[in-house]
Amino acid sequence: MEQEKEYNEQEETHNEQPQQPYVKSNKPVLGITAGDINGIGLEVILKALSHRKILDICVPVIYGSSKVVSYHKNIVQLDDFNFVGQRNAERLAHDKVNVVNVWNDNVNITLGKPTDLGGKFAQQSLEAATKDLKLGLIDAIVTAPIHKKSMQMAGFEHIGHTEYITKEFNATDSLMLLAADRLRVGLVTAHVPLKDVSKAITKERIIAKLRIFSEALRLDFAIGRPNIAVLGLNPHAGEEGMLGDEEEKIIRPAIMECKKNGMMAFGPFPADGFFGSGQYNKFDGVLAMYHDQGLIPFKALTFGSGVNYTAGLSIIRTSPDHGTAFDLAGKNEADPSSFLHAMFMAIDIYRNRKEHYELKKNAVRRVEVEMEKEEGGAVMSD
Repeated sequence: MEQEKEYNEQEETHNEQPQQPYVKSNKPVLGITAGDINGIGLEVILKALSHRKILDICVPVIYGSSKVVSYHKNIVQLDDFNFVGQRNAERLAHDKVNVVNVWNDNVNITLGKPTDLGGKFAQQSLEAATKDLKLGLIDAIVTAPIHKKSMQMAGFEHIGHTEYITKEFNATDSLMLLAADRLRVGLVTAHVPLKDVSKAITKERIIAKLRIFSEALRLDFAIGRPNIAVLGLNPHAGEEGMLGDEEEKIIRPAIMECKKNGMMAFGPFPADGFFGSGQYNKFDGVLAMYHDQGLIPFKALTFGSGVNYTAGLSIIRTSPDHGTAFDLAGKNEADPSSFLHAMFMAIDIYRNRKEHYELKKNAVRRVEVEMEKEEGGAVMSD
């Protein structure tokens, strides 16, 4: 049933935190976008943030509106859930959930309905979090679901989060990567109509995606020498050319070139048998040719614990593996598991990168020290 509410200055709100002397937390600061305020985004956010360990391992920052958060809090019935409103992310509470007030407009919330206002506020939330990520005020971003049509109605010029964030951080390419436990599925083509998939698949594109995938597994997931399975495009992986020749002309040559460059890539495998037989368990990652080829088996095997990760960027962005679920909005029935896993993954990747760069820095310093010793010894001998 449609629920609608307009907020005004008399509605419940939370006083903004007064500015205090600030010391950056040693916990990662997670920026969390509100997503579509008419969907389940804020419901799963609040449920995930009510997890008893969250504040021990990160500093959460919701980009949205204290009044809208309060509205969804009442739906979820989290009486003991507290947050503090902030004007910006420059001064944050380390031991509380922070809400950066991105907008102060009176808001019509129409639960379960896509609207241009839902798209407008989702875009404002995303843009504000992205800006703070660029400034280094937050360490990673976890995005709640958006409704693509609503975003389009609001003037959003991108297909989705992945494309927007890739452009904002000036990356030439990125990889849509779905991950849960040991199953990680990357996509050669993501939000591409099925009729356009075949012509979008090139040898160069597959090689580029495999490079991003391999580096992400090594750096972000701390897998020393990852092995990646590559799926075919056609039924039975083309059946030696009888059901299509993309495997022989494009996919296999791309795999062979990657192998020559030291990458552990294998295939192409027929997608149905590969997942049906459990063969995916033998690999650190699986590269699918198109959206549904990878996401249907992934969600069938992991729904509720899967995470969407944008690999190949200098920054960290994760999101749950589900959409706005308008049919569940306002019913207090949405499962927060995927959003919680998205937060945990962002924290893990932050830690893995930090450890990697610290080890690299220490290794460089050790080499410099040894060179200084050798040079000093040479001078003394003269």
